[in-house]
Amino acid sequence: MAELPSLLLASLRPDSRKHAEQSLHSLSLQPGFLTHLLSLVLQSAQDRAVRLAGSVYLKNLVKSRWDDDEPPIAEADRAALREALVPAMIQLSNPSDKAVRAQVAESISLVAKCDFPERWPDLVDKLTVSLSDSNFEINVGVLETAHSIFRPWRAETRSDALFTEINYVLTRFTNPFLSLFLHTTTLLFAQPSPPNLSQVAQAMVFLVDIFYDLTCQDLPPGIEDSHAQFFGAQDGLFIRLLLWDPPQLQGEPDDTTPSLPSQIKTRILEIIELFVKLYPETLQNSGTVEAFVRAIWDLIGGGKRPGVADDGLVSQSLRFIASAIRTGYYKDLFGSKDTISGLVQGVVVPNVALREHELEQFEDDPLEYIRLDLALPSIGAGVSNEGVTRRQAAADVLRALVGSGHEAEATEVTGAWIGQGLNEYNANKAQNWRAKDTAIYLLIAIATRGSTTQHGVTSTNALIDVVQFFSDHVFQDLQAQEGSIHPILQVDSIRFLHTFRNQLVKQQLLSVLPELVRHLSSDNYVTYTYAAISIERILFIRQGTQLMFTEGDVREVAPGLLHALLSKVEKAPTPEKMAENDYLMKCVMRVIVTARSALGGGYDQILQRLVAILGVISKNPSNPNFDQYIFESISALMRSAVQANPGTLPTFERALFGPFTIILQQDIDQYIPYVFQILAQMLDLHTDEVPAEYRSLLPILLTPASWQQKGSIPGLVKLLKAFLSHDAKSMVAAGQLTQVLGVVQQRLIPSKINDGWGFELLQAVIQYAPAAALQQYFRGVIITLLSRMQTSKTDKYVYHFVYFLGFCLAINVEGLTPDYIIGEVETIQPR
Repeated sequence: MAELPSLLLASLRPDSRKHAEQSLHSLSLQPGFLTHLLSLVLQSAQDRAVRLAGSVYLKNLVKSRWDDDEPPIAEADRAALREALVPAMIQLSNPSDKAVRAQVAESISLVAKCDFPERWPDLVDKLTVSLSDSNFEINVGVLETAHSIFRPWRAETRSDALFTEINYVLTRFTNPFLSLFLHTTTLLFAQPSPPNLSQVAQAMVFLVDIFYDLTCQDLPPGIEDSHAQFFGAQDGLFIRLLLWDPPQLQGEPDDTTPSLPSQIKTRILEIIELFVKLYPETLQNSGTVEAFVRAIWDLIGGGKRPGVADDGLVSQSLRFIASAIRTGYYKDLFGSKDTISGLVQGVVVPNVALREHELEQFEDDPLEYIRLDLALPSIGAGVSNEGVTRRQAAADVLRALVGSGHEAEATEVTGAWIGQGLNEYNANKAQNWRAKDTAIYLLIAIATRGSTTQHGVTSTNALIDVVQFFSDHVFQDLQAQEGSIHPILQVDSIRFLHTFRNQLVKQQLLSVLPELVRHLSSDNYVTYTYAAISIERILFIRQGTQLMFTEGDVREVAPGLLHALLSKVEKAPTPEKMAENDYLMKCVMRVIVTARSALGGGYDQILQRLVAILGVISKNPSNPNFDQYIFESISALMRSAVQANPGTLPTFERALFGPFTIILQQDIDQYIPYVFQILAQMLDLHTDEVPAEYRSLLPILLTPASWQQKGSIPGLVKLLKAFLSHDAKSMVAAGQLTQVLGVVQQRLIPSKINDGWGFELLQAVIQYAPAAALQQYFRGVIITLLSRMQTSKTDKYVYHFVYFLGFCLAINVEGLTPDYIIGEVETIQPR
C-alpha cells in the first residue's frame, strides 16, 4: 500500500481522478486497509492534503460499505477500526488538525449509528475515561467525538430502540459530563483568565452542543435535577454565559467566522428555544424567559452586532423570541402594543434592512444570494438556524405575532413602518431605494400566516390585501425597463410574485407571465434567475390534483421561453459555469413538461441544444441537480414528441446514441444511471423487434462491472426489464437468461440496499421468460430467496418476498401454475 499517498493526491485532480478512484477501490478490498488508511491520516509528517483526502476517503468508505453486504468489510477489519477510532480522535486534538478531526468524527458517527451499543459497548466508557481536568486539547477531541455520536438523535423519530440507546449513554455519560461542564465554566469565569482560554472556550462550544443532544428527545433526570444551576434567571450558568464576552476572544470587525463566545451564545439560545417548545413547564413562573429576552435586547437591540460573524447569533436570538411568542405562555411579555412597537423598531426593522454585505453578495456571489434568499424555513418548524438569514428570522418574529393573536397590533405597527419606507422612496427614488426594499420585505412578512418552500404562501393575514399592494407598489417595478430602477427592486417585484403566486388567479398569472419571460433576457444574474425560478413554480401550481397550467396555456410563450433559458445556459464559458445555475435547467424541464405537444416541430432543435449542453458539461460533471434536470428534460421531450408522433423516435436515437456511447466508454459514473434509464425509455417506446444497436448493449449490461455502481442499478433493472418484455426468447437462446438470474441471485438479493430491485427484475423474468426455459432455474431462485430470509431477514425483505410469491401465484403464465409454484417450494421445505 506504499502508493496510497500518491493515489489520494491523484484523486483530487480531475485528469487523474477516475484511475485513482479505481485503484483506491481495489486497495480498499484488501484486509487491513481501513486501519492502514487511518494510520496514514494520523501521521503528522505526512502531506496535509494527503491526510485530509485520506480522512474523507475513510468517511466515504464507511458511509458506503459499513452497513452493506457488497463488497463486504471483514469483521476483523471492522473490529480493528472500532478499536482505533477513539484513540485517533484524541491524537488529532491539536487545533491544527481540526479539518481532519472533523472527518474522523463523522466516521465515528457513521460506525456508531450501525454498531453502537450492541457491537461497540465500550465506546462511551472510552470517551469518559479520556476526559481531563487540565488537558483541554484532549477534551476538545473527546467532546467532538461524543457530539458526533449523539447529534443524530436530534433528527430521530421517538422509538424504543432510540431511548434504549439514549439511556445507555446517560447512565455512563451524564455525571462526567456535568462535572466537566461545571469545571469548564469555572475556568471561563476565572480572573485572570487561564492561558488556554481559547481551548477551554472551544470545549464549552461542544459541551453546550452535547447538552442539546442529551435533552433533544426527553429531559434526563440528572439534568432536570440541575435545572436551576443552568437556567436560573439571575445567576444560572446559561444567562452568565450569554453575557460573557472576554475581549481576548473577540474577533475583528470584518471577520466572517463567529467568535467562540458568539458560538456559545448561539447554542445556548438554541437550548432555550428547545426548552420553550418541549419543556415549557420548566421555564414558566421562573423569570427565565424574561431574563433571556432582556439579555437578547442588550445583545442585539437597536442594530447591534451588524457583522457577518454574528449572523447566526442574531438569527437564533430572533428565532427564540418568535418561539416564545408562539407558545402563548408569555402574552403579558409580548402582548402590548408598546412592546410590539419596541420589538419591530428595535430588532425587526434593523435586521430586515439590507447591509453592505448583502449588496456585495448580490453583485459578486449572486447564486449564494439567491440560495439564502430562498431558504425560508417552515414557520415554527424548529429547524436549525443554519442557512436562515437575519431577514428571514426577523420576518418570523412578525409572523409569530400575527399567528399568536396579535394580528391587529402587529399589522398596525408594521404598516406604519411600511408606509414610512414607501414615502421615503417616493421622495427620492434614486437615493432611497433601500427604504422600499425594506418596506416590501416587511409587507411580505406581516402578510404571511403560513408558507412552505415548495408552495409559497398558503395563508395570509386577513388585514392585508396583497393583490392591491402588488398593483399599487410592485407591478410598476415588474414592468420597469432594466436600468431604470435598482435591480434589487426589480428582483423584489419578481420575488413578490413568487411568494404570493397562490393568491393570484390563473388569469392574473397569465397576464404577468410575459413580463417574467422578458426578465429572462436581463443582464443581471439574480434577475433572470429569479424569473426562471418564479416561472417554474407558477407552472407547478396545482388545483387539487390537477396542474393549473396546461399545454394550451403556454403554447405561444413556450418556444421563446426555452430559447431564452437555453441561451443563458449556453453563454457560460466553462463546463462548470454552464452547470452552475440549475434553476435555469429546472425551468427548462418544467416548460417542456407543461408544453408537451405544444412544442410541435420545434422539438428537434431543442433536443440538439440539450445534447450540445450535455456534451460540454460531461467534460467535468460538477452539479448533480443540473445533471438531473437536463436528463429529465430530454426524457420529457422524448415522451411528449413520440406520443404525438411515434415516427420521431429515430430522431432521438440518432441524437442520443453517440453521446451515450461516449459516456459509457469514458465511464462518466455521474451520468451512467441516467443513460440506462433513458435507454430503457427509448426501448420501451419500440413496438417491434429490438434494434441491433440495443441488442449489442446486452453483453455489457450483464457484466459484473456494470453493477458495481449502486446508482446505476435502478436504470439497469429498468433496461433489462425492457429487454425482457421485448425479446425474452432471444435472450434465452443466447444464454442471457442465466446471466440475468445470476445478477439477481448473486448481486441484488443478497444486498439489503438492492434486494427490492432484485425482486422487481425477478418478477419481470417470471412475467416474460418462457416457462419452459425458466423451470430449470426456479427451484434455485427459491432457495436463494429462502436462504436470504434465513440469514438476513428485514421487514422490507419479508414484504418483497411475500409480494413476489403472490405475484407468481396470480400471474397468468402457462406452465407456472399455482400448483407448480407451491410444489417447487414444498420440495425445498416439505410440510
